[in-house]
Amino acid sequence: MQSHILSIILFTPLLGALVLLFVPKDNKDAIRWTANIFALGGFLISIPLVPMFWAQRFDVTPSHFKFLEGTPNNWIPSIGAGYNLGIDGISFLLIMLTTLLGWISILSSWTAIENRVKEYYVWFLVLQTGMLGVFMALDFFLFFVFWEAMLVPMYLLIGIWGGPRKLYAAIKFFLYTLLGSVLMLLGILFLYFHHHTVTQVFTFSIPELYKTAPLIPFQTAIWLFVAFFIGFAIKVPMFPFHTWLPDAHVEAPTAGSVILAGVLLKMGTYGFVRFSLPFFPAVVQHPRVQSWVIGLSLVGIIYGALVSLMQKDMKKLVAYSSVSHLGFCTLGIFALNSAGLTGSVLQQINHGISTGALFLIVGILYERRHTREIAEYGGISNVMPVYATITMIMFLSSMGLPLLNGFVGEFTILQGAFTANWKWAAWAAPGVVLAAAYLLWLYQRVFFGTVTNPKNEKLHDLTPREILTFVPLIIMALWIGIYPKPFFQILEQPVNQIVQTIHETPNPNAPVNVLVAPPSYRPTAAAVGSNVAGPNSAVPKVSN
Repeated sequence: MQSHILSIILFTPLLGALVLLFVPKDNKDAIRWTANIFALGGFLISIPLVPMFWAQRFDVTPSHFKFLEGTPNNWIPSIGAGYNLGIDGISFLLIMLTTLLGWISILSSWTAIENRVKEYYVWFLVLQTGMLGVFMALDFFLFFVFWEAMLVPMYLLIGIWGGPRKLYAAIKFFLYTLLGSVLMLLGILFLYFHHHTVTQVFTFSIPELYKTAPLIPFQTAIWLFVAFFIGFAIKVPMFPFHTWLPDAHVEAPTAGSVILAGVLLKMGTYGFVRFSLPFFPAVVQHPRVQSWVIGLSLVGIIYGALVSLMQKDMKKLVAYSSVSHLGFCTLGIFALNSAGLTGSVLQQINHGISTGALFLIVGILYERRHTREIAEYGGISNVMPVYATITMIMFLSSMGLPLLNGFVGEFTILQGAFTANWKWAAWAAPGVVLAAAYLLWLYQRVFFGTVTNPKNEKLHDLTPREILTFVPLIIMALWIGIYPKPFFQILEQPVNQIVQTIHETPNPNAPVNVLVAPPSYRPTAAAVGSNVAGPNSAVPKVSN
């Protein structure tokens, strides 16, 4: 099992989708039970990965990835594409987040979806496989297949089961993401052909491309960085590429919003960490490039929080809060130090936990009243005390109260930002205060006071199934807030490797035409000749 654990986790949801095809579409209860069993099974199957990974967390392999499956070029040899899977601490945490939120999202859909139930669950399970594949793939061709594969299910979830403006939101989401994907594809192809120029071998293997990508001339690397940056920034989304997000969240069904905020947005930040930093280390540490990206992150933090303060729709408020919270994540990434990068990855997990719970909270009220207008509510704590208690815990988690998960991530990011430039931390800090302002203001208007609207007097509190969707999220929020040490240990090795790669790269302002690859990634003549180009192949000279 250990040698194929990643493939088992990856294809369990897809197996569930295939089984659902044979369930009669009129038997809605059987469809729901089948989908929930496979979603829960996907999460339970991923749990053995935890002790397996923990036992190997400090093991060092040549590629720095663990649980490797497949060999290079073993899938489509004619183009150098392979079915290659592997994870490090960063992708491990994101995989566990995906399996957990996937199960919770499908469980929360039990009473929310009444039409075309079979199609809904099939597409949701296919989406789950696509997301897991993005975090596992060690082949760029395979990565791009999964990256595009999850686009269609999300488009359909919004466009078929969404709100009144669902088609507009779905098309906007699709076009924005597709634009970023096209630019990223061009960048992938350039890296592919550049690797062939250096080694005389065509391959999409990500560990192999790590060795040759830093050899790209600086002026060319800037354009490649921009191509990848736009693709990932749209997915995050960073300001000013964020305009698709509020529409998609507002129109998506509750489970769609949970998985969109909890996992899909993390693909953008994961792309920055996995590709932008190690592929273009000289570009990301260039002062002008770094200042621009940090500036966009800071604008996103403040802008997202201020716009959240002005919202009348609860779901749109939570959507804009994601722009602010993910601004902290990109700030930590491009601080280019261990504290900032560790805090960023941890905050990505925190955001998935907290904001996923916030969308569940809004969805529960919407199922009962079919409105998300804040003005329609007031005094809800009098009729739904359990719901009000859980909501307060998750609001405090999202705003970063000490002893809850949000505090650990934001504090570590601010520490990394301060180390790089104290002004960055100073500009980002008001985002924490504004987050408390819009969340407490929302809570006061919805839960405090007396019940002024007669329609709210008969609301029933949470059912056992609804409570079950929140229990794992509350446990994780408390665990990370009180004892985050295991998470820092998991992230220590991959984060240090990325930071070392960046800072071993020469100064981008130095007068050189071709950048030198970092020592940890630079292929030797022997390695290139014997392992890549073949024992009798000529090895091209790389200028230092």
